Amino acid sequence: MATRTTNRSSSSSRGRGNGSRSSSNDRSAFNWGESGALIGAAVAGAAIAVAANLGRKAVMQGMSAAAGDWDEVLAAEHDLALAIFDKLLVTDDSQTFKRTMLVKKLTHALDKHAHEEEHVVYPALRDANDAHDADTLEAEHGYVKTFLYDLNEMEKDSAEFLPKVREFRQMVEAHARMEEEQVFPRLKRELSAEQNDRITSLVNKEGFKMA
Repeated sequence: MATRTTNRSSSSSRGRGNGSRSSSNDRSAFNWGESGALIGAAVAGAAIAVAANLGRKAVMQGMSAAAGDWDEVLAAEHDLALAIFDKLLVTDDSQTFKRTMLVKKLTHALDKHAHEEEHVVYPALRDANDAHDADTLEAEHGYVKTFLYDLNEMEKDSAEFLPKVREFRQMVEAHARMEEEQVFPRLKRELSAEQNDRITSLVNKEGFKMA
């Protein structure tokens, strides 16, 4: 340690005798100049963006998780999707930007919801010997994706837009009703308290990924 202190003192003394040498010797190993500052700013910006995104995900899934058990979380998401449909149905052909934004919002909501069900609830149904309902409901998700594809590709001022939205809403409502009134209650009766808590935790985990 003493040697390093002496060397730093000697360098400082030599630097006072030669200005150009001083500027060279004063550079720290961690002083990268303008490029370093830019890199540091980029890293800091990326870290802030990641933190902000994680915070947004936590808020979004936290709102869903506040609904309660897994079946209540999924029922709340059904209501959210149906509310977006209703907003679409009161638009007119001049509101193409609003329709575009609502379709994007609907796509995200239904994709997230389907991911939770397909990765947690439907496998649990199959484990509970209810493969028929699981297969039926998962097949309907394929038609959900087709409707979403059609709405995203369709001209938002098309005369066919609102009829397509209306047909899609009817399908989603029937799908949700079957789950909420028949399938989910039957599955929940078969679960222990620990299994129910586990499925709730997994639904929220998968929802966080997609939030």
